[in-house]
Amino acid sequence: MPPGLEGLGVEFRFCDAGGLGEAVRGARGLMLWDFFSTAVRDVWAEAGSVEWIHVTAAGVDTLLFDELRDSDVVVTNAHGVFDRPIAEYVLGAVIAHAKDSRRSLELQRRHEWQHRETCSILGATALIVGTGAIGRETARLLSAAGLQVRGAGRVARPDDPDFGEVVASSNLSAEVGWADHVVLAAPLTDATRGLVDAEVLAAMRPGSHLINVARGPIVDEIALLNALPDGRIAATLDVFDREPLPPDHPLWDAPNVTITAHMSGDVIGWRDTLAAQFATNVRRWLAGESLLNVVDKKLGYVPTGAR
Repeated sequence: MPPGLEGLGVEFRFCDAGGLGEAVRGARGLMLWDFFSTAVRDVWAEAGSVEWIHVTAAGVDTLLFDELRDSDVVVTNAHGVFDRPIAEYVLGAVIAHAKDSRRSLELQRRHEWQHRETCSILGATALIVGTGAIGRETARLLSAAGLQVRGAGRVARPDDPDFGEVVASSNLSAEVGWADHVVLAAPLTDATRGLVDAEVLAAMRPGSHLINVARGPIVDEIALLNALPDGRIAATLDVFDREPLPPDHPLWDAPNVTITAHMSGDVIGWRDTLAAQFATNVRRWLAGESLLNVVDKKLGYVPTGAR
């Protein structure tokens, strides 16, 4: 029994992807733990009784397909759970880049003492692509650390409370030259797939730093691999086209790249937080109350201002 749901008279079934077709028959709700799974699409013909699907992630790009979008099934996500941890990861990546931590580790491994000067993050610039909850928490934390921030989103606007200015992400190549750090925190949609392409990478300023905590396919990985060898830009990547990243993938050995295993939001206790969030929504659902964190299935995310 999931914690916090005892005594509600609900039957819970547990299964892996292979058993979902049988388990979903007659079920009214579905909690999807593996947010990269396509199992729901595969068993959609068996899921006619399902009214609500909850995904334990902020991104719902793998779940959504045309039949689900066009249905009356409500989709909710883990909006809010990962905002602060991911913002802290981004701040850590910014500091590590400014303090040349990759070089320090290389020198340490060679037992080589090399004094050098590094950069301050005070006054550095960060363009945050994605103006949802994760992007906003990141903007607030980077601002508190002394960086100047801007956002990039679907609609350009001045005087945003968290970003100051929001520029149009559709014109990203004209905007990235302003930034020391380009942070990707947008959902994966048709509009953002391949958004950071060769043109955008070429427009980044020399010495700048790309941070991807969103989804791998937002970046054209081939274009990134071609852009890295000349040393103009560096990258911190937590997400990739294929995960786990294959051992023979050239990004492992690419220059000026820091790789982590899709862990930017996973701090100690995150599973308990997800369970508590799900339990809250189950109780609301059983009581006939509106659910929290309802995804706009056409947009592919929880709209700004919605819970």
